This record gives sequence, structure tokens and C-alpha cells, in this order.
Amino acid sequence: MDHITFLVSMVIVTALAFDFTNGFHDTANAMATSIATGALRPKVAVAISGVLNLAGAFLSTEVARTISGGIVADNLVTPGMIFAGLIGAIVWNLVTWLLGLPSSSSHALFGGLIGAVWVGAGRKGVHFNEVLDKILIPAVASPVVAGVAALAATYFTYRLTRRSDGDTVAKGFRTGQIASASLVSLAHGTNDAQKTMGVITLALISCGALAPGSGPPVWVILTAGLAIATGTYIGGWRIIRTMGKGIVDIQSPQGFAAESASTAVILTSANMGFALSTTQVCSGGILGAGVGRRLAEVRWGTAGQMALAWLVTLPAAAAVGAVAASVVVHGGTLGTVLIALAAAAVAAVIVVLSRRSPVDAGNVNDASTVPVRQVANAKAGV
Repeated sequence: MDHITFLVSMVIVTALAFDFTNGFHDTANAMATSIATGALRPKVAVAISGVLNLAGAFLSTEVARTISGGIVADNLVTPGMIFAGLIGAIVWNLVTWLLGLPSSSSHALFGGLIGAVWVGAGRKGVHFNEVLDKILIPAVASPVVAGVAALAATYFTYRLTRRSDGDTVAKGFRTGQIASASLVSLAHGTNDAQKTMGVITLALISCGALAPGSGPPVWVILTAGLAIATGTYIGGWRIIRTMGKGIVDIQSPQGFAAESASTAVILTSANMGFALSTTQVCSGGILGAGVGRRLAEVRWGTAGQMALAWLVTLPAAAAVGAVAASVVVHGGTLGTVLIALAAAAVAAVIVVLSRRSPVDAGNVNDASTVPVRQVANAKAGV
């Protein structure tokens, strides 16, 4: 522990803060459809999801190794760069949460790190081949695979049950959703909690506390799992509403198909070390389930807003991370404190704005409107 300086301590605290925002930002991935169909009560759903996110954190560390020694050169990275990258990720997570847009927390983290390391260490500090192979290609392929799988599962489900009693079918699939949503939460823990483990491990390697190529210590696994589980239990109700009600008016067979397809994709990728976005996978599954049901209404306008958020997440977080890095790297401890205070001020403003149009467990299943318009109205005092 002698190697852990003030800056490294700040990195660890900030990484856990990001993990917390990741939890409440991405709760919707696992539980939105189960809440929307009534399979689980909202508060019960987030409690189950939180516990299983913690359990999932202990199942694998392959994604953590991708972060700590894959996308950036660990021998060139400093704790200040990591801190700046985390600030970029947290700010973007909070902005998209305010807007109710299910953007990718994973890509926010990758973008923040890439921008900060590029400014701090130059282009050679980023392994762009790894970024392409382990991040960008899976980002395109994973929602498509999940969507096609959910489409096929939904189509055949309705074909096979078309002569059965509708109420019985719905009740059976709502029960099935408890299991399928739980598996998504477990899968989310194996994938997303590991990203914070990887960041903390990278910081420990950069200061000499761990040898290059090391995996995350047990205390890192435990604290990262607890942070994401706590954030998950808080519940990102704005994004839950968008995914549960804003994309498609989902029924229980569709919810079961979407969750099952998403689980398969996430768990497979986690074991292969692909740090994909669970948000994109689950959104792809929901869209596929919507298309797979005859006469289902898919709200393509909301889907288009989500796709736009996906496109700008990585570069937007990279820009914030780059600006933060330019202050931290050259400003030392003072620069670190200034950036931390600026990030805290931004977070406070976002929380205040969110209270002007609150979404919680009581109204999460109300009809979803265009998220950006809600925020614009809130700012105008409408």
C-alpha cells in the first residue's frame, strides 16, 4: 500500500463513483421489460438486480484484463490520466441519465480513457487495434445479434402459442421473465463491474503497486461489485422508463425473448474478454422483440435518439476526458482538485434539474415521452 498516493486514492474513489453511476444508469438493461410487463414490482426488481450484479462480479475477470492491459499502454498511463478519463465517463453518464437516454456506460468509460491517455501520452498510448477488435466491432455486431435472436424467438413464441389462452400465456411468460431478467443482471455484473476493476487495476499497475499484466485483487473485485450493486439498487428510473415503455409497448413473451437473447450475448462476450455495451445489447434485444411481434408498434423516433447517443458517447466522453487530462497532467494536485470540484458542480446541477421532472418507482410505467423534450420543458419551467 506504500505506492498508493493521494492521486491514486482519488482514482480509486472516482472509479467506484463511476461504478455507482454505471449501476443506476444500466439497471434498465436488466429490469426495464420485467417492470414494464408487471412481472416484477419496480423496487423488488432493482433489489434483485443489485444482488445479482454483485454476484456476477466474481464470475470472471477477462474483461477487467482487457481494460487494464488492452486498450491503453499500461506502461505509459499515469493515475492522473485515469482520473481524467473517469471524470469524462461520469459526466456523460449523468447527462444521458438526465435525458433518459440509454447510452453506453462502457463506451463512456472507454472514450474518457482514450481521450485522457491520448492527451497525456500521445497516440502511442492507445492501442487502436485493440479498440477496434474488442470495442468497436462488438459495438456494431452485438446489438444486431441480440436483435435477430430476440426477433426469431418472439416470432416463434407467438406462432407456437397462438391457439393458447392469452392470459395463461402472459402469466407463464411473466414468471419466466423473473428468471431471464435475473440472468441479465448476473451477466451485467460479469461484464460491467469488471470494467471498474480493470480501471483500478490499471491505476495500481501505473503506480507500481501491482506488476504489469496483473489481474484485479480480491478487494478490488469486492468493492467494484458493491459499488455497482448499490447503484443498481438506487434505480435509474428515467432510463428504465425509456427502455420499458419508450421503444415498444412490450408484452411478456417479448420481454422474455429480449432478456434471454441479451443474456446469451453478454455472457458469451464476457468469457471471451469482449468489453461490449450491455445497454446496446439489451436495446437491440428489445427492438428485435418489437419487430418480431405482428402489429407491434416500434417507436423508431426514440430508437433513433438512442442510436445517435450511441454514436456520440465515445467521442463526447473522450473530449471531456481530454480536457480534464490537460488540466490534471499539467496542474498536478491543484489541477486534480479543480477538476474534481468542477465535476461535482456539474453533477449537482444535473441532480437539481432532474428534480424538476422526477421519475421514480411510482411513475416509471407511465407513458414515455421524448426524453429530450421533457428536459427542455423542465428547463423552461413548463
